Amino acid sequence: MLTNKKIILAVTGSIAAYKTPELVRQLVKQGAEVQVLMTPAAADFVSPLALSTVSKKPVFNSVSNNDQWHNHVHLGRWADVLLIAPCSANTLAKMANGLCDNMVQAVYLSATCPVLIAPAMDEDMWLHPATEANVKKVAAYGNQIIAPEHGELASGIIGAGRMADPEHIVQFIADFFKKKDTPPAPSKFKKALITAGPTYEKLDPVRFIGNYSSGKMGIALAKTLAEQGVAVTLVLGPTKEEVLLPNITLLRVESAQEMFDQCNAVFEDIDLVIMSAAVADFRPATQAKEKIKKTDGAEHITIELVKNPDILATLGKKKTHQVLVGFALETNNELAHAQAKLDKKNADFIVLNSLNDKGAGFGTDTNKVTIISHNNQPYEVPLQSKTAIALAIINYISNA
Repeated sequence: MLTNKKIILAVTGSIAAYKTPELVRQLVKQGAEVQVLMTPAAADFVSPLALSTVSKKPVFNSVSNNDQWHNHVHLGRWADVLLIAPCSANTLAKMANGLCDNMVQAVYLSATCPVLIAPAMDEDMWLHPATEANVKKVAAYGNQIIAPEHGELASGIIGAGRMADPEHIVQFIADFFKKKDTPPAPSKFKKALITAGPTYEKLDPVRFIGNYSSGKMGIALAKTLAEQGVAVTLVLGPTKEEVLLPNITLLRVESAQEMFDQCNAVFEDIDLVIMSAAVADFRPATQAKEKIKKTDGAEHITIELVKNPDILATLGKKKTHQVLVGFALETNNELAHAQAKLDKKNADFIVLNSLNDKGAGFGTDTNKVTIISHNNQPYEVPLQSKTAIALAIINYISNA
C-alpha cells in the first residue's frame, strides 16, 4: 500500500509514544521508508534505539550534534508526508503558534509535504477550549487531523484523547495516498444533503435521551462528496467531531425536530440526500423546566414519549428528482428489516449496518455495510475505514 513512500514520523512527549515502534514496523511492512524524529521529551517515553532498530535509520532528536548538522529544510522537502504521532498538547500549541525550539518544530515549519497529526492527551486536555482552538488553527493551515479515539487513558479514566491505534493510522495514511494519487472524478451530483450524528431529546435542562452515534460516517460521506466538487449541506447532530473543508455548509442541530426543519428547508434544491444520522424515534411528551428530582420513597418514574417526525419517510413522499439514501442500523433480521425500510420510506437505497459486525457501528473509525436497492442484489462492502466506505457508497449509488 505504501511502497516507496517517504514518511517522517515525528514523536513527541506523550505516553502514547510507546506505540510508535509498532507504528513504524507496520509502515515499513507496507513498503514505506520511515525517518523518525523525536522531541527531547519523547525520549522519556520511548527509546530512540528501539525506533532506530525498527526503522533501520538513525533517529534525529536535535538539529545538530557535536559533528553533524541535521538539515531540517532538506527533510521537510524529502518526505511525501510528515506524520506527527503522538502529538502532545504542548507540540500542538507550538504548531498552532509557529514556535520553533526543537527538531520536530524545525522540520514542521520547513515541510513542503502534507502534514498529518495524531493527537494524544488526557480527555480534559483534549476538550479544553485552548486545545480545541489549536486544533482548528493547525487544521486551517491545511494539516489533517487523525482524530483521537475513545478508550482507557493513562490517567485511568475512560474517555476521548487516546491516540488512534497504529493500524488505524496506517490505514488513514494509505487512504490519504490513494486519494492523493488518484484524483476523484467529478460527481454527477451537484448538491447534496447529508445528515449525521445523534439527536438529543431533552427530558429537563440537564438530561436527554440520545444514542452513541459519533457522526463519523456521515462526515466521511460529506467530505468525500465535497472533494468531488459537490456543494454539500451537512446537518450535524450534537457531536465533537470537527468539519473543516470547503464546499460544506455546516448546520448544527440538537433535536430530531430541528434536524427535520433544516432538511425540509433545503430539500427542494438538492439532488442527492443521504440520511446517515441516528435520529431518535421518540421524544419526551413534555420537557421539565427544572431538573427532575428524586422523590423520597419512589422506586419508579414514568416518562411519556411521543413520536418524532420521520425525516426519511417525509422526504420520500416529497421527492421528485432527488436520489434518496437511508441508513439502517440493525441487531437482528438485518436484511429483512433493511428491505422493509427501503419500501416503506420510498428510498432509492438503504445502507445497512449491523451491530453484530465487529469494528462497525457507532464511534468506530471503521465500518462494514451492505447496500440495498430495488433492482439489484445486496452489495456488501467489507470492513475498512469509514473514509473508504464513504467512497464505496458514493461510487455505488452514482453508477447504479
